[in-house]
Amino acid sequence: MSKKAIGIDIGGTGIKGAVVNLKTGSLIGERVRYETPAGGKPQDIANVVAQLVLELPDAKQDMLVGICFPAITRNGVTMSAANVSKDWIGLDADELFTSSLGRPVHVINDADAAGVAEIKFGAAKDVDGLVIMTTLGTGIGSSLFINGKLVPNAELGHLEIEGVDYESKASFAAKERENLSWQQWAERLQKYYSTLERLFTPDLIIVGGGVSKQHEEFLPLLKLNAPIVPAAKRNNAGILGAAALAKKASK
Repeated sequence: MSKKAIGIDIGGTGIKGAVVNLKTGSLIGERVRYETPAGGKPQDIANVVAQLVLELPDAKQDMLVGICFPAITRNGVTMSAANVSKDWIGLDADELFTSSLGRPVHVINDADAAGVAEIKFGAAKDVDGLVIMTTLGTGIGSSLFINGKLVPNAELGHLEIEGVDYESKASFAAKERENLSWQQWAERLQKYYSTLERLFTPDLIIVGGGVSKQHEEFLPLLKLNAPIVPAAKRNNAGILGAAALAKKASK
């Protein structure tokens, strides 16, 4: 089977994709990005994804396609929708994209894809035990791994702490919305990650999302028993993980 696949990362504001070398965990050629269509309706997004794949200079017709999406995803069906149309809820997304692209497509949760990239190619490669991947952005995405095996759709960003869904207090969007200093934000992150640690006793915690590029500003302020490290694959993690999971799903 080919050592290459196409990975697509769909978000509320942007859709990006590239051809992936599945052996090295690196992108082949340039990454292509489009704006997410206003309203985020299924067919509109599918049309953009089809156009994006056509523009990938290294894409071949026989390449597998993996797509990660901001939703709980069960057997290719999107069970929720974040920052996109509610029409996605209960939709067979595998079938939608397979029809639009004219080839088999596998759709999975975006945080799960990012975690898989870190397990296979990044900060958690060869790490045994329990690994929790978190992505700090508009909300808090999460993925959970036991000895490298994914436990899908772990929505740990929605832990209730102090009577609220704590991603509303500890996401990067909350930091920006409330104009929190790094220190103030770190105090909220401390509550969040301490709760994660108390409930799960992880062997490693990984922090992703765009803000992970500035990890020196806040990760050293956190005091935990488990190591907490920045994601290695950063903004390419979704693309890499989606491509890797597409290959796994095809076996």
